[in-house]
Amino acid sequence: MNEQVTSRPAGRSEESRPTEMLHSAAVFDGRPGCIAQARSLADRFLARLVAEWLAVLGEHTRNDLMLAVSELVTNADRYSHGPYLLELEGTAERISVTVYDSSTALPVLYAPDPARPGGHGMEIVVALCDRLTAERVPVGKRIRAEFELSS
Repeated sequence: MNEQVTSRPAGRSEESRPTEMLHSAAVFDGRPGCIAQARSLADRFLARLVAEWLAVLGEHTRNDLMLAVSELVTNADRYSHGPYLLELEGTAERISVTVYDSSTALPVLYAPDPARPGGHGMEIVVALCDRLTAERVPVGKRIRAEFELSS
């Protein structure tokens, strides 16, 4: 796992609204344990967002974000042929979870069907987040789930 973390500049007043975001990213190669490592990265990111940016995360929001990370990274692990990148960005008002992978196939969003075995990952992510985008990019595709935080 290669990890990159970016924070806001030192010296900012907590009262001001920074235009920068807290940023954390890691590349995963699909070896066993990657999904747990991705969740750990997300957990550390959320802890920093609360401590450094005074973000208010309810237990519901934290659990939704962690589940979305799990589902998005699991899909990248399962359907791409190569490494994938998890990128987390956030402020006190919003968080985005973005996964880049090498597959150009966009996710299929099925209608809810509790009798269907499998294929519920994106259905879950759509239900959890405030906005979901999926698009092809030169390296494959990018899927971004955005969460608005209550203040």
